[in-house]
Amino acid sequence: MRSINLYKIETLLILVMLIACQPVVFCQSFDEKEILDTFSNKETVVYKTVDGIELDMIIFYPDPEKIQKRNPWMMHVHGGGWAGGSKYKNFRKPFLGTLKSLLENGVICVTIEYRRTRGNSHAYDAVVDAKDATRFLLKNAEKYKLDSVKYGVWGGSAGGHLCLLTALGNDLDFQGDTELAGISTEFKCVVSYFPATSLVNPDLVPGSLFEKQQSYTRILGGSLSNKLELAKLLSPTEHLTETSPPILLLHGENDKVLPIINSTYMVEVAKERNANVELLTIKNAGHSFKGSNISPSIEELNQYATEFILSHLK
Repeated sequence: MRSINLYKIETLLILVMLIACQPVVFCQSFDEKEILDTFSNKETVVYKTVDGIELDMIIFYPDPEKIQKRNPWMMHVHGGGWAGGSKYKNFRKPFLGTLKSLLENGVICVTIEYRRTRGNSHAYDAVVDAKDATRFLLKNAEKYKLDSVKYGVWGGSAGGHLCLLTALGNDLDFQGDTELAGISTEFKCVVSYFPATSLVNPDLVPGSLFEKQQSYTRILGGSLSNKLELAKLLSPTEHLTETSPPILLLHGENDKVLPIINSTYMVEVAKERNANVELLTIKNAGHSFKGSNISPSIEELNQYATEFILSHLK
């Protein structure tokens, strides 16, 4: 009996180890499936394969009568602490209203998967993937009825950080799939919700998730002191110039995960460099705009983001 129990324990440990070594699959929740099913005009597309893992995207189209030969589009980069989350994050309240409004106004919307920060993958790889997703869409613009000029990017939290880098980072610094090499990106606008904006400014650390060293290890693959150049490369504020695309930041004043100083600091840097960066402060709101009596309301900030995007894409 004792040997049988030992065998069972050993077998269980082996199964756990095998599961831990497998690529993490982010499944839909019941609520996410219900919301996804409300969008009838959509398709899922694999934009590249890395180490045998397919990275895909969902393309949401407006109603057929609103689709033109070439349409403006927005790409969503999801959050989740760089290590989690999924492409269904754009169904969360801070984004869903804007997603629906954009589709109603003839804007195609895309939400992507990317490599998470686990194993040998770090935030740099996530930016490469988001860049490659953009390159893929531009390469196949005619197939998916996309305008090759009028497009933007949006996302929240870690996705807010990644979408800023996707738009601001030099394409040559984030090369990925060789089949997509040589395709340049030039976003017309960025909407970033409660993002991290710098990994190298110590003033942004107190009261944030970056008080813990493992946050840097997860994002950079090592300590800040050992990965300083990479930290600069992955700091959106380091890339701001007067030719940067217009950026809208939305941030809760009571955010304890990525404090609003991240966004106010980016606005300060933008003023110094003549970059176009606007901040909408959400009163009484924490991270992900959680809180009671937030102002503007979720519906109002959804509309504000929609109008900002349309003003640059339509």
